Amino acid sequence: MCATRTQDVEATVAQAKMLHEAGAGLVRIAVDSAKDVECLAEVRARVPEANLVVDLQENYRLVQQVAPHVNKVRYNPGHLYHHEKHKPVPDKVAFITEHVVKNDCAMRVGVNCGSVDPAMAEKFQGVDAPGLEGVTAMVESALDHCRILDALGFTRYVVSLKDSDPRKVIEGNMRFAAARPDVPLHLGVTEAGMLPDGALKTRIAFEQLLSRGIGDTLRVSLTLPFAEKWREVEVGKQIIADIEAGRYRSVPVFQDHGLNIISCPSCSRVENEAFIDLAFKVKEISAYAKPYDITIAVMGCRVNGPGETDDADLGLWCAPNFVNLKKGEHELGAFPYDTVLDRLKVELDAIIEQKRTAADPA
Repeated sequence: MCATRTQDVEATVAQAKMLHEAGAGLVRIAVDSAKDVECLAEVRARVPEANLVVDLQENYRLVQQVAPHVNKVRYNPGHLYHHEKHKPVPDKVAFITEHVVKNDCAMRVGVNCGSVDPAMAEKFQGVDAPGLEGVTAMVESALDHCRILDALGFTRYVVSLKDSDPRKVIEGNMRFAAARPDVPLHLGVTEAGMLPDGALKTRIAFEQLLSRGIGDTLRVSLTLPFAEKWREVEVGKQIIADIEAGRYRSVPVFQDHGLNIISCPSCSRVENEAFIDLAFKVKEISAYAKPYDITIAVMGCRVNGPGETDDADLGLWCAPNFVNLKKGEHELGAFPYDTVLDRLKVELDAIIEQKRTAADPA
């Protein structure tokens, strides 16, 4: 996020370029006035390569002027409360959505414990355990706005639930992910502070959430000199790299539910190195099934393949020139390496549909 005043165009352009060149997939800019909008347009023109996100602050009506210049719009449900209090919140969200759609933008619903809708805060006051005050109001506010957007037929949105306390970030995102696993989550510990403590707070939250399969995008928020804001991107990349490599500062939780992919370590019995590429492709094409308790086994030889796949929902064991596909103990046939994934996806979709039907018999 740019820390500069948007009306300081030179400084904002410099920060946007800096963050983009550091590897930030999104660069956020704050807009709170018509003058800010004019300057935003100039920033957009001078940094066309960056994906810009605008934070509407409290003036949601500015979306009409802002949306043509950005890739994503962020609004805070708590801030909507303070502007045009006589107007129903769903009407305000509908206004934002209308202009987001018109300009082909995505949207983020950004909920913070510190600025939650006062009505929600009052409704859920006292329900949280000590140390988690405000989490329920934050989660319920996010869920409420998801329902509003769903009713409008708008699907290009993500949700963020942030606090300066990583414990609240972890708890809030876990609750939301359980209620709405279909909605992408943007992670962050807001106002994390200075290095190194700020990075440590952020790391703990990200480790606990990403290890559970929760989180799709993230932001690191650190107090830094303007010329060093690129360090936020550096810290975020390092945390992701450490998690991918299994390097943790906190203790990750092993998940015994959701999509489980089993694959062998490709020993000398593997008869075709294409097995390794196949295993990675199976992981890639099945990612959408991660909320479901489904096991896919990918085995590289005829020694362990037949037996090791019996207990999986779907099993693939690889011969030199073909792949045997199984559904439980039932053999579905032998397929070429370049076509087996198409059939695997058909079977995976069928299993998901069965699970959905079982969960919702009505």
